[in-house]
Amino acid sequence: MKTPSTSNSHFFRITTIPMLLLSIMILFTACKNNKEKNSSEEEETSEILNSSKVTVVTQLMDFQAPDEIPSGWTTFEYVNNSEDTHFFVLEKLPEGKTIEDSKRDIVPVFQEGMDLINAGKMDEGLAAFGKLPEWFSEIIFLGGPGLVSPKTKAETTLNLEPGYYVMECYVKMPNGMFHSAMGMVAALQVTNEKSNLVPPVSTIKMDISSEKGFEFNKEFSSGLHIIEVNFADQIAHEHFLGHDVHLAKLDDTADLEALEKWMNWADPEGFKTPVPEGIKFLGGTQEMPAGKKAYFKANFNPGTYALIAEVPNAAKKNMLTVFKIE
Repeated sequence: MKTPSTSNSHFFRITTIPMLLLSIMILFTACKNNKEKNSSEEEETSEILNSSKVTVVTQLMDFQAPDEIPSGWTTFEYVNNSEDTHFFVLEKLPEGKTIEDSKRDIVPVFQEGMDLINAGKMDEGLAAFGKLPEWFSEIIFLGGPGLVSPKTKAETTLNLEPGYYVMECYVKMPNGMFHSAMGMVAALQVTNEKSNLVPPVSTIKMDISSEKGFEFNKEFSSGLHIIEVNFADQIAHEHFLGHDVHLAKLDDTADLEALEKWMNWADPEGFKTPVPEGIKFLGGTQEMPAGKKAYFKANFNPGTYALIAEVPNAAKKNMLTVFKIE
C-alpha cells in the first residue's frame, strides 16, 4: 500500500519375526510401495523434500508470525481464525526503512486518499496519493497468500531474498478503513541463512501477463493440486498495483460482476467487508515482479470456482477464469 502437504513426516515400523514370515512381508511391502509410488496425483503432489511451514495466524486484526525466517523457498500456511476476509502481501522495504517508516509515511496516505474517494472526491483522493514518499517506488512486492475467507486456511510457497519485509492486509472495514490502518501490519526479517526447502512439483502451470492475462497448460480436475504461477511481466494497473491471482469457490448466489467490481480496492465499495454474497476465498498468490513464480495449494471438490486478479476490469484483461468441477 506462500508446503502443499497433508503430512510432513514418514513413519517406519520395524518388527522382528521369523525368517519365513519376514520374506512374505518383504514381498508384500514391495508390492504395496509400488502401488503407493503410482498412487493418485493428490498423494504425489502433497510432498516437498525437506519441507516445513511458516504458519501465520490471524485472530482479529493481527498477524501472529515469527520475527525472522531463512531466505530461499518458504511455504506460508495462513490460518484465518477471524470473522473477516484477510490476506497478506510481503513488501520488501528499501535499505534502512522499517515498519515504523511504513506506518508513518505510507499507511496514512493511502487512508487519506481512500477517505476522499469514499466521500465522492475522486480527483482529490488520487491527488492525495502524490504524498507518498519517494522510497515507496522502491518497495518490492514479493507475493503472499491470496484472499482467505473466515475460518479458512491457505498455503503459498515463495522464494524470498534476504531483507526487511512488512506483511500487510488492506482489506477494508465496512466504514472504508483499511485493515492496515487498524494495525494489520507486521515486520518480518528474512535472514542470509538459506532454507533447505525445494519448490513443489506443480500439477497445473499458469502464466499471468498484462498482455495475455491468464494462460493454463491444462484443464482443471478434481482433487489436490499445486498451481504454479509464473509472472511473465508486471505492470502498475489503474489502481497503482500489479496483477496477482486469487482463488474463490462460488455458490449459486454468486454474482461475477459484483466479484469483479469488489476486486478493485480503489473503488469505494472494493475490498470492503463483507465480501459479495456466495463467494469463499481460498488463497492464491499476491503480486510479484516479472520472472518470479509462486505456488499455491488448491483442493478442488465438486462445485464452481473462479481465479481472478485484483485489478480493475479483470474480465476484459482475461484475468477472470471460471470453471466447474464435477
